[in-house]
Amino acid sequence: MLSALRLLRPGNLAVSFVGTIVGGLAARGSGVTAPAVFWIDVLLAAASTALVTAGGNALNDLLDLEGDRTNHPDRPLVTGEVSVGAAKGITVALFVLGVVAVIPVIVSIPLVGVILAVAVGSLLLYEFRFKAEGFAGNLTVALLTGLVFLYGGAVAGHVELVAAFALMAFLATLSREVIKDAEDMAGDMGRRTLPKTRGLGAASRVARASVGVAIVASAIPVLTFVPWASVAGIMYIVLVVAADAIFVVSIRYLPDRLHYEQTMSKLAMTVALLAFLAVAFR
Repeated sequence: MLSALRLLRPGNLAVSFVGTIVGGLAARGSGVTAPAVFWIDVLLAAASTALVTAGGNALNDLLDLEGDRTNHPDRPLVTGEVSVGAAKGITVALFVLGVVAVIPVIVSIPLVGVILAVAVGSLLLYEFRFKAEGFAGNLTVALLTGLVFLYGGAVAGHVELVAAFALMAFLATLSREVIKDAEDMAGDMGRRTLPKTRGLGAASRVARASVGVAIVASAIPVLTFVPWASVAGIMYIVLVVAADAIFVVSIRYLPDRLHYEQTMSKLAMTVALLAFLAVAFR
């Protein structure tokens, strides 16, 4: 059981689950006092996100099995703790459950089904095509991260309100993915990543530009629908300024100190998630 959980990467599942809920709460804007029907819907959507993410993680390990024998020899499929046959069955079951779980929501909110279809299609395209293409893969992973917030926002019926958050998540993830590719460049085989094809300088410029645009986009909520002088507005401003500052640190030393920069990027994204949640209490 523990080996199967490692295959699915619980940390990633928790982030996708929470991100969907945060997207829904931020779009609704009533804090945690939303009616039961909303909570049922957003929890079903969050479960769907986590299940599809888990299926994607298992599929990733199946497709990367040979490379993981060298790069990640402790992975459950490599060690034999989980068989290839079992992993295939788990993958299919997770994707099916991810769709089935949210059908009651799709019936009343069709946009949820549209976003889910785009997400599953993008995930499969990434695994079977774009992952080896490097930057195209980075863009796809960034898109999937942004869709998490749109998914939650669609459940609340106000997907447009979390579009700025989705954009910020897309850009922050794109920066982090490029930095990760730069860090792994020496041992990254079979992938045409941006650092390998264009060099560390070009990769650093893309990471910096992504963060720069994300920082500009972080002002959109208080310029549009979040009253800046309200409690929610003040909480958002304080948290998002902190996140923006950490994002600046995450690109400061590029192309040096890559592991440190990636760690700072993850920390900044965590703080940004808290900023998004603050908007729910407007």
